[in-house]
Amino acid sequence: MTHRETPRTEDASLGQLTGELSQQVSRLVRDEIRLAQVEMKDKGKRFGRGAGLMGAGGVIALFGVGCLVAAAVLGLDLAWPTWLSAIVIGAILLIIAAIVGATGRNQMRQATPPMPREAMESTKEDIEALKGATGD
Repeated sequence: MTHRETPRTEDASLGQLTGELSQQVSRLVRDEIRLAQVEMKDKGKRFGRGAGLMGAGGVIALFGVGCLVAAAVLGLDLAWPTWLSAIVIGAILLIIAAIVGATGRNQMRQATPPMPREAMESTKEDIEALKGATGD
């Protein structure tokens, strides 16, 4: 691949300037597409992490409900210390589930909407710059 020296703007013909503009626009579009791909990949990872944490929170909540059910049964059947300890354990598990679920929800919120915002903003800025350069 050879590198051609581009003529100075004031010495260049209309055809040369048009060709240079075409190359620059192509490179700009490729760079914006790469930026969008990187941004979408990052959002996908965040969404996956959030979904996993929410799933873990759901499983822990299921164990908490199981403990609370066991506590109710034991509370009706047996003495105070057994069911009280089961309620305490169940409540602790539910608190942990709430924290994990909230963390997962926050991760998923950061991943939405699934659009490459940075790439879109950069493209808008490029369009505005081109409009300003052409005098529109």
